[in-house]
This record gives sequence, C-alpha cells and structure tokens, in this order.
Amino acid sequence: MTETMISVRGLSKRFGDLLAVDNLDFSIYKGEIYGFLGPNGAGKSTTLNIIATLLAQDAGEVTVAGYDLVRDSRQIKAILGLVPQEIALFDSLNAWENVRFFAGLYGLRGAELKTATAEALEFVGLADQAKKRSAKMSGGMRRRLNIACGIAHRPQVVILDEPTVGVDAQSREQIMNSIRLLRERGATIIYTSHYMPEVAEICDRIAIIDHGRLVAQGSEQELLQVVTDIKTIVVSTSIGSAELQSKVEERLRRLPDVHRAVYDPAHEQLRMDVSLTFSDLTPLVAELVSMGLILHSIVSDAPDLETTFLALTGRELRQA
Repeated sequence: MTETMISVRGLSKRFGDLLAVDNLDFSIYKGEIYGFLGPNGAGKSTTLNIIATLLAQDAGEVTVAGYDLVRDSRQIKAILGLVPQEIALFDSLNAWENVRFFAGLYGLRGAELKTATAEALEFVGLADQAKKRSAKMSGGMRRRLNIACGIAHRPQVVILDEPTVGVDAQSREQIMNSIRLLRERGATIIYTSHYMPEVAEICDRIAIIDHGRLVAQGSEQELLQVVTDIKTIVVSTSIGSAELQSKVEERLRRLPDVHRAVYDPAHEQLRMDVSLTFSDLTPLVAELVSMGLILHSIVSDAPDLETTFLALTGRELRQA
C-alpha cells in the first residue's frame, strides 16, 4: 500500500472577498515528485504557503508525515525544505557561508553543520565554488545555490517553486538531476514550473488546480486522456526573430478551429492545437508561406500536457 506523506482535506483560504482556495482535497505519496500546476491566481501559491506553514488556513486539515499543520507546525518546519522562486541568498556571503547559515537555522551545529554544508554544495555541483560570493555567480549557479540552502538539513519534504526559471540549459540539466537524486534519497517533492516539458519529464503525478479547486490529477498519460476533442499539428520550420515568432503565433490563432499556436525555437517546431474538424491544411500553409517561412514538414501529433492544461483551465500556463 502506498504511504501518504502529505494529506490535504477541505482546505480553504479567503482574502477578503476572494476565495483563493476552495475546499481543496489531494494527497501526495511518500517518495514521489508531485507536479503542482495552476494559472496565475488559481490558488497554487496560497496552498503551498499553507503547507510550508507560512500561512494559516481558514478551514480544512493538512498533515505532513503524520503531523498536523496546526498542532505540530514546529515538527513540520523541521522536516520541510522550501526553495522559493525568488532567490533567497545573502549577496555579501560566499556559497559556503550561505548554505551554512540556512542549515544552522535548523539546529545543525559543529561537525554535523560542516558536513551538511559540504554535502549540499556537492549535491548541486558547486563544491568547487564554495568560496565564491553569491553576488558574483551566474543566474544558473545562484539557482543551484538556492536549492542547496533549502535542502542542506536533509528534509523529508521539499517544495521547489520554479527552480529553473531563467537558467541556461546546462544548469537546468544539473538542477533536474539534483531533483532526481533528492527523490532517490527518499525525499517527497512538490514541484511547480511553467515549463510543461520539464513537468512531464520529471513528475510522477501532476495536479492541476484552478479557482482554488482541483480540476485534474494523475500521471502525464492519464491527464492526456482527458482531452479527446483536440489534435496537435506540428510544423517544422525556422523562425528567426522573437518579433516574427510572436507575429506568426498571433496570426495562426486567428484561423478557425485553432486553439493554440506556440513556436519552440529549441526544436524549430511550431505546435498548434486544433479541433478534430480541422482537416484542410491549405489556409494554414498559405498563412505560413505568406510570412516568408520555409516549411520542412507538417505532421499530426498527440496532444501534449500544455494542451490538456489549456483545455481544463482555458488559460496557458506562463511564468508570472
């Protein structure tokens, strides 16, 4: 039987007239990477802040490793690591001093603190940068140091909020590998990202919330089965400038039965979600050719996770 690490039942939170979290229910299993997605204003951040003991709920029950959020907040704080989207580092301190400071907040002292600091820096691939001030680090290195500060005390539960925002491909891969290693060490991970391929790659299960309520939950394949009336068309083409990319996407969205059009420069692919009734490619080809694009291939593909998200929430998931 799968052991539950985090249980959320009937969770509600109101800010004045705004009901940010509305009777929310979900469970996270021990040792899994749980993707937690929602458009801006969906209640995602509020829910995570409640689980992290940073915000009090109005109603409902939350338990973490069997500890009750209200009665046992001190115990939960001791076993939980939070890596926020906004980098939380002291620019005047070097990498070693930053990690040592945050690990020390959890009561680590002496040899144990020294060992934990060294392990955390090694874990994120920054052992050779221990004496470098965080202010002098690249964006990717600062992201990795941010993770080291959040996991140095070896937490059982780790909340990773957009840990790869604005990083280069090499740092992204390093971070993704670190997250997999965290899970191998036994940690349970709540993971948020606006980059859908990343979520699909690393998460065991994914939850989508909107208007403070859970609208879908399951593995990537289970979620993809939710969408049955949309297909995806993939056009291989090279679009040079960001300005032209934006123009192409905007013009394609105006075509009948086109729900989404997004260009992926890394793979030189233009992906469009269209209705099943979309069968005549002539207007599409004419539109692309009129903008001076050279088309290498056009194929029909299965809907992706972002297609499902858009179908369920009516909004694309984009970084705030």
